[in-house]
Amino acid sequence: MEDPATHGSLAEAYRELLAGIGEDASREGLRDTPRRAANALAFLTRGYQQRLEDVVNNALFETELDEIVLVKDIELYSLCEHHLLPFVGKCHVGYLPQGRVLGLSKVARIVDMFARRLQIQETLTQQIAKTIMDVTSAAGVGVIIEAQHMCMSMRGVAKQHSSMKTSVMLGRFRDSPPTRSEFLQLVGDS
Repeated sequence: MEDPATHGSLAEAYRELLAGIGEDASREGLRDTPRRAANALAFLTRGYQQRLEDVVNNALFETELDEIVLVKDIELYSLCEHHLLPFVGKCHVGYLPQGRVLGLSKVARIVDMFARRLQIQETLTQQIAKTIMDVTSAAGVGVIIEAQHMCMSMRGVAKQHSSMKTSVMLGRFRDSPPTRSEFLQLVGDS
């Protein structure tokens, strides 16, 4: 849902930003840029408007499965809280069900909900893992994120081919070396 008041204040902030870098926001090529940029930022941060209950939408299903459920290569787009520049990559989520599984698309929607907020990759990884654990009551959860950060490739050190990997292991993924090893092997398989 668009909030015209919020979008208006964001658009005004973008006009000021353009003036701050020496541009004329009234010139033809930039006339609609503040509005478009406000809409883009609202979309890129829409995770603040989402509630976990609505994302999950009761999509928990009974199961007798007690082996790893893995959702691999979930596309990820986020903005870092330090520079408001994008980081993009993929997320792998595994969990050990205890009587119920989460609807497949809901795993990706949880990843997206948190990715569409400002944070660092380390925090994002923790948020996803803890939420999957809480929602499913799983015996264990493992989350790995691999991403490239524009704040590192477009500015500063300017290393275009670097990437960052973070992982969070909870429950049996943390406490049981064989379970952890199986998860890491499954994530590594192509």
